[in-house]
Amino acid sequence: WLAQIVSGEPLVDRKSTFQAHLAPVFSAEEVQEVLAALMENTKIARASHNILAFRLTTPSGNLLSDCDDDGESAAGGRLLHLLNIVGAANVCVVVSRWYGGIHLGPDRFKHINSVARQLLASQGYIGGEAPGGGGKKKPR
Repeated sequence: WLAQIVSGEPLVDRKSTFQAHLAPVFSAEEVQEVLAALMENTKIARASHNILAFRLTTPSGNLLSDCDDDGESAAGGRLLHLLNIVGAANVCVVVSRWYGGIHLGPDRFKHINSVARQLLASQGYIGGEAPGGGGKKKPR
């Protein structure tokens, strides 16, 4: 699994660090295997929170999705919502947060979704910008 897991660039805000990891998955069992492979990395295993969300289509065509906050209240649900609105399929995303000692308030959710969205986009899981996805950039 380690060869299939891709990690994004870390984002640091007020001493807290956020980093997204993703892998293609096609069953709930594979989600657990990806999580176990990530936990073999001691740095990831020691993160304050490893927030998980996955969304996949089963062989019978049903949509299967779930999330885990790992102690970061409501973060898993927000991450799963991101996967839903961008239409990402057959992917598991884990965002690791290393708490830096300063409360970030709602900014932490922005950072969790930001690192996840960047990695999803760079790996081709987002076809185009999702509706309401941050506005248009001005040409220079």
